[in-house]
Amino acid sequence: MDSPDREQTAIQRLKTAAQLSENYYHEPMTVCYSGGKDSEVILELCRRAGVPYRVVHNLTTADAPETVRHVRKVFYGLELAGVSCTILKPFYKGQRTSMWQLIPIKRIPPTRRIRYCCTVLKENSNQNCCTVLGIRKLESSARSDSAVAELPGRNRSERVVFDMDNGDARIIAPCQMKATIKIHPIVDWTDAEVWQFLRDAKVDINPVYGMGFNRVGCVGCPMAGKIRYTEFRRWPKYAMLYRRAFGRMVEVRRSLGKDGPWDSADEVFRWWMEDKNLDGQIDIFGGEVGAFEP
Repeated sequence: MDSPDREQTAIQRLKTAAQLSENYYHEPMTVCYSGGKDSEVILELCRRAGVPYRVVHNLTTADAPETVRHVRKVFYGLELAGVSCTILKPFYKGQRTSMWQLIPIKRIPPTRRIRYCCTVLKENSNQNCCTVLGIRKLESSARSDSAVAELPGRNRSERVVFDMDNGDARIIAPCQMKATIKIHPIVDWTDAEVWQFLRDAKVDINPVYGMGFNRVGCVGCPMAGKIRYTEFRRWPKYAMLYRRAFGRMVEVRRSLGKDGPWDSADEVFRWWMEDKNLDGQIDIFGGEVGAFEP
């Protein structure tokens, strides 16, 4: 399938999503905008589709300053065009929170396998609506089985996928119940198609990409691997914020009678960055995990 076909298929998916949202949720579909390249494609496709939509951005509190400024700039332009835009601030158990407050509460750094930060800072909002995201199969192995339309479950195995391109009527039932439906219009696009589309459309992209980074997200995200060292050299204040949060986390653990395996914020930070500085690295995914708050 060539690029024009990709574009038209994605536009048709958006038109179907907009219709579902209006018919069953009685409101415009919600586009989740992260400030990354895939989000930019979704916004441009929505404009070309001519469908009603609103845009939300989840403030993670750990995004690069350039990303925050870019989101504000994009939202300013959208609002001038009459599009409703909202920046959602994170809450945990009814209270405003941040990455730096969550770490002491959870008593462990966020890791690849314990991603409470994503759950609280990004995934708890946008409930009971038709939500459009720029998720693509080729982004990661975790997303390789993503579908055009999904009804989320408690985990990947419990989600329900719909053949939206071929008129899967099963999607109507959860929409009637106003369950959260996730639509991924560019799920089958390649990186090359994303970048070519943005170049052809002359879209103003996040300046973080021009700094040599190929991803936009939380600074220090464990999913980014070794690129985190480069991120912290570029944004050293974030390394300081993580260390401060780790220091408070160590104090909380001590107050609860948990004396190990770290004695200082520096030890936590180096363990977290996978320097393996601690003797007898603990099995952090063993007995500890069950002790954390959900």
